[in-house]
Amino acid sequence: MMAKTADYNLGPFTFPRGWLMVARATDVTTGPTAIRMFGRDLVLYRGESGRVVLLDAYCPHMQAHLAAEQTSGAAARRIEGDSIRCPYHSWRFGPDGKCDHIPYFDGPIPPAAKLRAWPAEERFGCIFAWHDPEGGAPDHDLPDLPEWDDPQWMTGDYDDLGTLDVHPQEILDNLVDTRHFGPIHGQKLAYFDSVFDGVVGRQVSGGGHETMTSEDGVLNVDAFYTGPGILIARYSGETDAVQIICHTPREDGVTQVWHGITTRALHMPATPADAELRSQYHAGGLAAFSQDFAIWRTKAPAFAILRLPTDGPFHRSRAWYKQFYNPRAEAATHQARANGVHHTSGMNPAPGLVAAE
Repeated sequence: MMAKTADYNLGPFTFPRGWLMVARATDVTTGPTAIRMFGRDLVLYRGESGRVVLLDAYCPHMQAHLAAEQTSGAAARRIEGDSIRCPYHSWRFGPDGKCDHIPYFDGPIPPAAKLRAWPAEERFGCIFAWHDPEGGAPDHDLPDLPEWDDPQWMTGDYDDLGTLDVHPQEILDNLVDTRHFGPIHGQKLAYFDSVFDGVVGRQVSGGGHETMTSEDGVLNVDAFYTGPGILIARYSGETDAVQIICHTPREDGVTQVWHGITTRALHMPATPADAELRSQYHAGGLAAFSQDFAIWRTKAPAFAILRLPTDGPFHRSRAWYKQFYNPRAEAATHQARANGVHHTSGMNPAPGLVAAE
């Protein structure tokens, strides 16, 4: 059963408001690439300046796809500056989506000759697009990841894990799911807390883990969402590591997922041993994430959770998540239902955190 947004009673919007990953930076070239996200066909390319441009895919002239194959010599001139030419009749569109040249017409360009241009940012090896059903400017920033540009940290390409026929709500539930760590990840938790603050949802936890551990067997984790689909998890173990997981709705009920790891080298300059350690962390992180995939691929949708007080605060995380599917004017109301520190009954709290009233 493919569950859709309406089935979860999230709000009037099919797709959430927020910054969402649409591609790996290494996948974007000066040739146009067709992608599909948010139930729409889009075209993605890198202009001659290096700028990443994301536009709706279909030319308003005769609805040709801007990334369609073009085998004539004109194909070599598809990208001009930061603009793109349609492969059918060579109408040229700027990064703002407006047509700025029609090669066979000297008159005024029709006002309707324009495409939707999507705000796009390139950060820590990812391309993010701002999606807002109301058409507004971004109301929050992308998360900071200073480790990505630090020369002591070792980065690598992201795993493109393809799509799951699962609504992102099911993935987001993991943030507060205290009791799945033992059965799924072989982890005995020492402490666990959930923290919500505006557009940020955080999990603070520590314990042993069968695929990702430190020398003393305790893995301390600070994992947080910024918006509806960007998860950054910082691990303190044999070395420091950051895991990046991004998920974006491709269709209503179909979610695209990426995974990456960066680790702090123990030596400067980094040695082959540091590279091997990064590879081990990457493999361990991917293996741990794959354990969740096995459940998501086969579970039925949980429209309502038969929640026990010892489960974790699913009701808080689902209240928090609703802000992205409702008008931004209502965001503060949904945030208020979740904001604060929430302990899980029967679990040790994270050191230094005080529960909300």
